Amino acid sequence: MNPGIAFAALAYLTWGLFPLYLKQVASVPALEVVAHRTVWSLVFSLAMLAVLRRWSWLRTLSAELLWKTALSALFVAANWLGYVWAIATDHVVDASLGYFINPLVNVALGYLVLHERLRAAQWVAIGFATGGVLWLTWQLGHAPWISLMLAVTFGLYGLMRKTSPLGAIEGLTLETLLLAPIAIVALAWWTAQGQHALTDPAHTGWLLGTGPLTAGALMLFAAGARRIPLSTLGLIQYMSPTLQLLLGVWVYHEPMSSARLIGFALIWAGLAIYSADSLFKRPQQVSG
Repeated sequence: MNPGIAFAALAYLTWGLFPLYLKQVASVPALEVVAHRTVWSLVFSLAMLAVLRRWSWLRTLSAELLWKTALSALFVAANWLGYVWAIATDHVVDASLGYFINPLVNVALGYLVLHERLRAAQWVAIGFATGGVLWLTWQLGHAPWISLMLAVTFGLYGLMRKTSPLGAIEGLTLETLLLAPIAIVALAWWTAQGQHALTDPAHTGWLLGTGPLTAGALMLFAAGARRIPLSTLGLIQYMSPTLQLLLGVWVYHEPMSSARLIGFALIWAGLAIYSADSLFKRPQQVSG
């Protein structure tokens, strides 16, 4: 097997099974879980950079890079918070839908923000996804806001990272470094109030583990992305929301009515068109 495929598959397997991990701290407030995830991700990332001796990126820091990274940190923190809350409140299926929608949100953001030209098949794919969201909105009586929030925040995060010169682990280090002061102050406050989760040894272990898990999966993803074509990576990415969906329906017994399944099917149809277009498109010749 191509090592890149193995690395990417392990990363998406980790993200796909992450609900099993987060369920262990479901009784801990989502804000506290995110604060711990921020602090311990920073600790683990700094340790990895020390082992790898990768500090040269510090010389590239500028005011522009700092504010862009602060913005990406804001988006990833919002995404983490929404995801942790969704898992803790039995919305695993809604979370999976968000990450099914995300690739098409990325295409839409490329068009709206980066002014990328969309091919006809991409427009059709977005149309199917939009139809699925509208169908779910009509069936639910409100927009699937958990799914949309996760898809949009992760899409905006990806957009900011796309324009950053920092690598995956360096970017995560700087993002968590910027978020850490807020997280540390919040944790200190909860500790002073006697409301923190570290009084429970089991919770302590699970919360400390969010750092290595977060940074480790990101490093696997980065290693895979460097070794395989983007089209292959695009197909592997569906492993994560598929696993989340299966966990939500079969393990946590969340409802999946036939009406809801129609909405998912429309979005899956859009993803199938998008994936086929990405896989089989021919490179365009550029005329001078």
